[in-house]
Amino acid sequence: MTCDFLALARPGVQKLSPYVPGKPVEELAREFGLRAQDIVKLASNENPLGPSPAVKAAISAALAEMTRYPDGNGFALKQALSAKLGVATSNLTLGNGSNDILELVTRAFVGPEHEVIFSDHAFAVYPIVTQAVGAKAVAVPARDWGHDLPAMAAAITDATQLIFIANPNNPTGTWIERNELEAFLAQVPENVLVVLDEAYTEYVETDDVPNGVDYLSQYDNLLVSRTFSKAYGLAALRVGYGISSPQVADAMNRVRQPFNVNSLALAAALAALQDEAYLIESRRINRLGMQQLEDGCAALGLGWIPSRGNFLAIDLGREAAPVFQALLREGVIVRPVANYGMPNHLRVTVGLPDENQRFLDVLKQALISG
Repeated sequence: MTCDFLALARPGVQKLSPYVPGKPVEELAREFGLRAQDIVKLASNENPLGPSPAVKAAISAALAEMTRYPDGNGFALKQALSAKLGVATSNLTLGNGSNDILELVTRAFVGPEHEVIFSDHAFAVYPIVTQAVGAKAVAVPARDWGHDLPAMAAAITDATQLIFIANPNNPTGTWIERNELEAFLAQVPENVLVVLDEAYTEYVETDDVPNGVDYLSQYDNLLVSRTFSKAYGLAALRVGYGISSPQVADAMNRVRQPFNVNSLALAAALAALQDEAYLIESRRINRLGMQQLEDGCAALGLGWIPSRGNFLAIDLGREAAPVFQALLREGVIVRPVANYGMPNHLRVTVGLPDENQRFLDVLKQALISG
């Protein structure tokens, strides 16, 4: 008789639904007989610019050492991050993408006896990592599609161990302003960890979104999570980092896998961090593309959730799934977000001008035919 190994897995793991990423270009090409070069992917909040020449040069130089293990401590990248952020290297933890940081902090501090708080319509990884360790997930209803921080503070109990906050939030693009965050942090007990997920912070160009690093010296229970996957354009290489008190970083490093960030990623991230021109261009393209998408939606009579990220959640006013399928048939990949409790929305990444226009043109036809 075949053993039912799923039944042997931890209870939380048995009930998990795996994270489903945006549909790859190659998969869509196979499914509909399309040419890959004719497909536009605006599904995964990736940087449309492609890697910078400095990053490509750094990767090329690192290839000679591919037979060697990477620097498990990421010394050079930590030194550069320390100088840029004004923190000590002991405050830093490197991750295989910022998802790794979210998992490390959960594994290090959360058990089945604990509760983890996050908002409705927030990043899908928060409930996944919570369930994986057997903890109780406490999803607090959103306010205007974003985090309701007073309600989240009210949800704290003696069992609360961790709170996830995304700023800006994915998939809604909503943001928390400085006074809101400060009032919230002041209410959280010192033994409850707050993870401030700032994956999209480099795209913020306004003063209304606070910088989490500014609060680290005041709150030892704060962890700020960031990534090189978005504005820095390194999604394929998977490198992120956490900034926290040395004690929190030490605990996370105890459960971190050896060599969790590969050599090419370390070299690329170091080059990207120093390439200010690329970051400025990424912001410019995003700013113009966001306006292009908003103007296009307005012309189509559609609503959207204002965003501080590199994506826009568009309200179709009806079930989005059929429109999503119609877009796929025409070679345009976006992201349905019904799994986030948003069945009428599509999340669309800001692309290059021609990609944005292709989406808008196909969307117009899909809305008519659908």
